Amino acid sequence: MNILHLTFDMRIGGTEQVIKNLILGADRARFTMSVLCIESPLGPFADDLIAKGVHIEALGRKPGFDISLISKIRQHIKTHKIDIIHCHQYTPYVYGVLGALATSAKIVFTEHGRFYPDSTTWKRKIINPILHRFTHATTAISAATRDALIEYEYIPGKDIEIVYNGIMGVEPERARIEELQQQFPLAQGCILFGTIARLDPIKNHSMMLRAFKRVIDAGVNAKLMIVGDGDERENTEALISSLGLSQSVIMTGYEPKPHGHLALMDIYLLPSLSEGTSMTLLEAMSLSKPCIVTRAGGNPEIVLHDVTGLVTPNDDEQAYADAMITLAQNKQQQDTFGKASKLRFENTFDIKNMTQAYGALYLRLFSGGQA
Repeated sequence: MNILHLTFDMRIGGTEQVIKNLILGADRARFTMSVLCIESPLGPFADDLIAKGVHIEALGRKPGFDISLISKIRQHIKTHKIDIIHCHQYTPYVYGVLGALATSAKIVFTEHGRFYPDSTTWKRKIINPILHRFTHATTAISAATRDALIEYEYIPGKDIEIVYNGIMGVEPERARIEELQQQFPLAQGCILFGTIARLDPIKNHSMMLRAFKRVIDAGVNAKLMIVGDGDERENTEALISSLGLSQSVIMTGYEPKPHGHLALMDIYLLPSLSEGTSMTLLEAMSLSKPCIVTRAGGNPEIVLHDVTGLVTPNDDEQAYADAMITLAQNKQQQDTFGKASKLRFENTFDIKNMTQAYGALYLRLFSGGQA
């Protein structure tokens, strides 16, 4: 069965990692998977897959609605005898449906996350029900994402299946961990909070930093490690300075493989304003890390409050600080949450769960069923 993943590109990001994991975890006796990007350059994840023999192409979309993409996608489907075109995110989905018309390819649409604040347009109210008629299966990565598709994209809830993202558990090398421990030495009894995310307003590092200032002012022996880079770097560094946190915050910049940094962290933080399914959150859980997250998007479906971590109201600085202080001062609770995190990861978010769910969906469509 020939499965084509249609997406924006294969740069480093959550959607791209899902595609990569689906391909690497696929049953090769049943599925041949390839990738078609509507934009270029392809990105680092594409290089990884190409090295493993995966066929990947880029179309180079023009600004605005590029009508030429439709015929290019249709020709690609016919040339490569594509059975199922799996469209990731909304714009590739629109092009994918139009490109698949007059072919035998079945359409799967997966919504990976939403913008903040969410919104819709009158055009989508008209167009999306029509697109949905030509779609054979629609999936969302969380119940929150499904609900957004219902409210803002006018897709019937009964036709949306939830398939949680899955990853391979991370296993950082001991030598790398020891190297980082020497690079970032901590005083005895110091709690290391940490987060791994691009420096973008939607990740809400500013609220996390102000909350961390309250933690330090409360007398907690702690440091905060921020792994990542982005457009907000200058503003983030300025805020750290203005809060007087320069000696308490570690900014590592971008790290292509931050698993060693994650292993150092005692408590993982995800203060996002909006989130689908954070891959680094899943990686933290696979390493038995207790997590503190905001009630945004899929976060409260992943981190169960008072079971695997703590969930606070969205963008609530005081509540986030209180959660950080509570967990930092209770080592037993950290250990309990960490063990529960690992178990929840293995039962729900391991890569095998995701690949099996999509594999069953592909087979159902291929055999003539409607998901």
